[in-house]
Amino acid sequence: MVGTRFVSSVTSRARPQTDCCDCLRRAVRLAILPVLPALTKRDMRIALRPLAAATLTILGACGSITDPSGSSQQALAARKPPPPRAARPIVLFVHGYNSSGAVWATMVGRFRNDGWLTTELATFSYNYNLSNATTAATIKQKVDSIRQVNATTPIAIVTHSMGAMSARYYTRNLGGDAAVATVITLAGANHGTNTAIFCGSAISCQEMIPGSAFLNALNATDETWGAPRYGTWWSNCDEVINPRSSALLAGATNNQTACINHSALHEDAKVYASVRDFVNQSSPNAFIASAR
Repeated sequence: MVGTRFVSSVTSRARPQTDCCDCLRRAVRLAILPVLPALTKRDMRIALRPLAAATLTILGACGSITDPSGSSQQALAARKPPPPRAARPIVLFVHGYNSSGAVWATMVGRFRNDGWLTTELATFSYNYNLSNATTAATIKQKVDSIRQVNATTPIAIVTHSMGAMSARYYTRNLGGDAAVATVITLAGANHGTNTAIFCGSAISCQEMIPGSAFLNALNATDETWGAPRYGTWWSNCDEVINPRSSALLAGATNNQTACINHSALHEDAKVYASVRDFVNQSSPNAFIASAR
């Protein structure tokens, strides 16, 4: 009867939350008091244990419901999921001659510090003695794999030294211009370098010599092929790219760095910041960074 009167009272009169808690308290008292005289002390202790637990639970709930400070509402607000994270361009790093994917450790770390996830930063190693056309086919495989998993995620391209040649071959000859929105070259051998004559008989080195058939075809008609945005970073103190103007591309955003050496272009903090900002100017589809 007590429970019936309580439910009827609450549902029919729609009392505010504070009245409901008063009703709960009265219900507890009405349920406990009539049985107390008939119980021994031992029986009373046993009988009241579950009632005491229930009473504490009810009173605690009432205290949270009637909390005037609004802490309950704040706690609920704190449980709301954070807003979705904005997508970042996926960065595929491609090393150059006589190197490996490990060369990108510094730049990858800086991208991560600026909010990129590990899954948005990809490096790999390849046989740098093979033709740059072969490396370009490997780049295509990497980009295709990324797009299969992240069909709508932007990807971007950055290159350094010989890696610039394979990345640009990919955008010009292997359909990369439709998959890639940004190509960045750091100390790129875009028009070759005379120092390539010292790196042996590897076909990749032969292709890097100024005036090679590979470079003549790569730079014919349009040096910044297709829709991607192209940016170059070059140093007047580069000891590998000779002539140093070889790093520049007609139609690209060409950026001269401070007087730093060839390998420093993928280590220098200011170069990194400039590259990062270039990537963030738009939503590129592919970002490849390559280093020699």
